[in-house]
Amino acid sequence: MRLELSDGDPATSPADLVCIGACDGEELPAWLAGAPGAADARTGFKELAMLRPGVPARVLVVGLGRRGDLDPERARVAAALAAREAGRVGAASIAWAVPDHERQASIGAALTTGTILAGYRFDRFKRDDEDGPEARVGALTLLGAVDPEGRAETARVAAEAANRARDLQNLPANVADPAYLAARAGEIAEHGAVELEVLGPPELEREGMGGLLAVGAGSAKDPALIVLRYRGGGASRLGFVGKAVTFDTGGISLKPPASMPEMKMDMSGGAAVLEATAAVAELGLAVDLVSVLPTVENMPDGAAIRPGDVITQLNGLTVEVNNTDAEGRLILADALTWTARQGAERIVDVATLTGAVVVALGSTYAGLVANDDGWAGEVAAAGEAVGELAWRLPLHREYTEMTKGKIADLANAGSKRKAGPLFAAAFLEQFTEGVTWAHLDIAGTAWDVGREYVGKGASGFGTRLLVELARRHAARPAGRA
Repeated sequence: MRLELSDGDPATSPADLVCIGACDGEELPAWLAGAPGAADARTGFKELAMLRPGVPARVLVVGLGRRGDLDPERARVAAALAAREAGRVGAASIAWAVPDHERQASIGAALTTGTILAGYRFDRFKRDDEDGPEARVGALTLLGAVDPEGRAETARVAAEAANRARDLQNLPANVADPAYLAARAGEIAEHGAVELEVLGPPELEREGMGGLLAVGAGSAKDPALIVLRYRGGGASRLGFVGKAVTFDTGGISLKPPASMPEMKMDMSGGAAVLEATAAVAELGLAVDLVSVLPTVENMPDGAAIRPGDVITQLNGLTVEVNNTDAEGRLILADALTWTARQGAERIVDVATLTGAVVVALGSTYAGLVANDDGWAGEVAAAGEAVGELAWRLPLHREYTEMTKGKIADLANAGSKRKAGPLFAAAFLEQFTEGVTWAHLDIAGTAWDVGREYVGKGASGFGTRLLVELARRHAARPAGRA
């Protein structure tokens, strides 16, 4: 989408649709007071009224509610409602009069995000409807924006990256397999500051990545560790790790049939990491970043790992595989160790890891677990800023004790249904090599979130959070990593 910041007058905007936010107790601008439809304008949050003043042809009044309640999240929602209305009336360009606010730049960025995310559709495998495809908004102008740091442009790049992550999530597993993700990583590596390394089965065997090899043993598709290195020359060395199980049958511990269709999205964490890396490179952020995707299919053929088998992970710990449907932690364990050994000083992993986190937090918050209070706060704050919320859960030594195995160092699943997300996090923490680390369990937020700007399908959750986290580290002077 083309983005422009302008100090132009909304009354003379050439955009197909001009959007005006209206707060409780405030009058419409004088130039709209007598326009057809003005009497229908309401200020309640999410209320819409279409005015036709003549010039511009259409003005959408979007209710924002009490001014004291206006924040970036409300702006994202308002922009999403406006974008959908633009599609309904065939408007290809929108101009938003950015509401006055003490966080003016954040409001403008939020309007940008909401507009782009709400315009997403996945129609790759559909023929056009009889009436033709719905109009797409191709241009957004922010009128009266105050944005000295370029927040709106960052929001544009991050939102478009999130939409690309949604494409990856939505692609069926017969298309988006490990090789497809590696090819997408190759496209990202065409950027001059990004390097690609792909470790296939021979390299995984040489390195001793028993988790990836074991989970991939039942599939005709080879597992891989996809590594992207972005060198932005900053003081921070970050590591992003994304679980990328391109289809998860559960293995021998087979999932119920009703759960299967969504399991093409078990690579959602990997999609977020891939496209966040592309956005970081596009923005030219001054950070050094290593992004790692352990990617695999979890299939149940005669070569598949069995419940009760013992494997050896990259760091030498042995694991009893009690449940082959707890495979994500096995591949993440190898990836976390690898990332730490590549020199990352702070790591975030993003994974659709446990169904139990959905029971605990629904689709409002991702579960956040970390081994460092400061890092947990930074990750949560980045998510809060962009509307990708994370709720911190505890990491306690008693959860670590629960992961101990009977005949091996660890077990990948507990014998009782206790603290599922925390068992998994405590398992992962033992593979971080002591590096500052945070874990985001996005099983509840990767799809079917239901917010106006992402709807009920794939959400791309984590992409914008990671970009914001990298942006904040890029803003730090040397010595404050």
